[in-house]
Amino acid sequence: MSLRVYNTLTKQKELFEPVRPGKVGMYLCGPTVYKSPHIGHMVGPIIFDAVKRYLKFKGFDVTWIVNITDVDDKLIDAATKQNTTMKDLAERHTKEYFECLGMLGIDSIDKFPKASEHMAEIISICETLIKDGYAYAVEGNVWFDVARDPDYGKLSHRHVEQQEAGTRTLEGSGKRSPADFALWKSAKPGEPSWESPWGPGRPGWHIECSAMSMKYLGPTFDIHGGGMDLMFPHHENELAQSESATGQTFARFWMHNGITKVKTKAAGGEWKSEDMHETAGNAVRVNGLIEQHGPELIRYLLLTTHYRRPIDLSQEVFESSKKGLSVFQRLFERIHRLTGQSLPESGPDMDASAGVILETDHAWFARSVLGLKMKFLEMMDDDFNTAGAIAVLHELAGECNAFIEKAELEKNKQADLLGYVAAGAQTLRNLGGVLGLFRSRPVPTSPSQQDNTADKVMGLLIRLRNEARASKNFALADSIRTGLTDIGITLEDRPDGTLWRKV
Repeated sequence: MSLRVYNTLTKQKELFEPVRPGKVGMYLCGPTVYKSPHIGHMVGPIIFDAVKRYLKFKGFDVTWIVNITDVDDKLIDAATKQNTTMKDLAERHTKEYFECLGMLGIDSIDKFPKASEHMAEIISICETLIKDGYAYAVEGNVWFDVARDPDYGKLSHRHVEQQEAGTRTLEGSGKRSPADFALWKSAKPGEPSWESPWGPGRPGWHIECSAMSMKYLGPTFDIHGGGMDLMFPHHENELAQSESATGQTFARFWMHNGITKVKTKAAGGEWKSEDMHETAGNAVRVNGLIEQHGPELIRYLLLTTHYRRPIDLSQEVFESSKKGLSVFQRLFERIHRLTGQSLPESGPDMDASAGVILETDHAWFARSVLGLKMKFLEMMDDDFNTAGAIAVLHELAGECNAFIEKAELEKNKQADLLGYVAAGAQTLRNLGGVLGLFRSRPVPTSPSQQDNTADKVMGLLIRLRNEARASKNFALADSIRTGLTDIGITLEDRPDGTLWRKV
């Protein structure tokens, strides 16, 4: 199967062929670390973590770079207001960012370069652009001359006039055109600065990413990622200055993930969905979401939306995701209960067992599992369609549960049949692992593994619910179940009793 990826630059899906056979270089714009990370800072890392995992699954050697913007006007302003230094503020929030990545299981990033550690590379690019006539220095500032780049606007498909209309006045004077953007900014008194051929100053935002990406991935690399909100002006300017400096294609594929949206209550009392942003005051911090919902649910929720579509964060979406994720948790627990063993994060799946099963009356199950595995891979080969891939995982879970019911394994735990369904469930878990899902083993809800008091309380509630059902007081029975669901506890009615567990 051939992987096809949507390229923002060409606005179409293209066959993925890396610059160097067998190797992939990938760059994702990281955070400007002037505040604690919000969920938007995790969207790109979760998506591209899945992208890297799938590329590795297909046999590619992948190098993934995520930068840290620790030199920026926002950092200077925030540090001044908090009576601290830009360096100390950046280090504090960088640490928080790393902690959030760790909690969410995003551990496949190869390097986190910091802008403050790459001044030599930044200055070198500025000098090259000045020498070749693409930039000019005036009063300690260095500006990129947009008029010198005939391809400017090819990524966002915006004209120079639109750039001019949306450009704020930057420090210094002497710009030839309002569309020209800063490569190097002259420092004001008391501001952090670095020495340069044009006097003390600091880099512009866009040149930082050009310097760091090209240092670690070369002048031409395979994938440049980031949020849709970065396409213009950040990525447009980054592309223009990079290709002007090298004369080569900068990034082969541009991948942009959708905007994160949150529901807020308007003045009239009605709810509306709006883009999440720090300046809008509606940013949702990552720590709070992880504490409330757990890291697995957040990863699952973000991957159930195609990466190019907006991500809607609402209570309804979280509730729907909880129900969806619980399907897999219940299946894994069911396999553990039937076989007495937990599925490993990765192990022999239906590929290893199909030869035997296809010779039995249960060949339909092996064919179904293998067919769904192929369907999963087809979804991922179609522009990393994680939403479609997860839908296939749900189909696979349904087939495993159907096999258990048809073979009556709850009553007759026949060893060979248990092995068949375990192979099917292991296939599901292995494929989920390609997306970074199901990495922590679900904990069976046996009394020995739970708080004794909690188990007694749950036993009492389950007994009251059963008594309500027996007396046909279904309203009370449903109220108990709904109330438990609201606080993150699910009930599962089985022939041998009712099980409970935390979601």
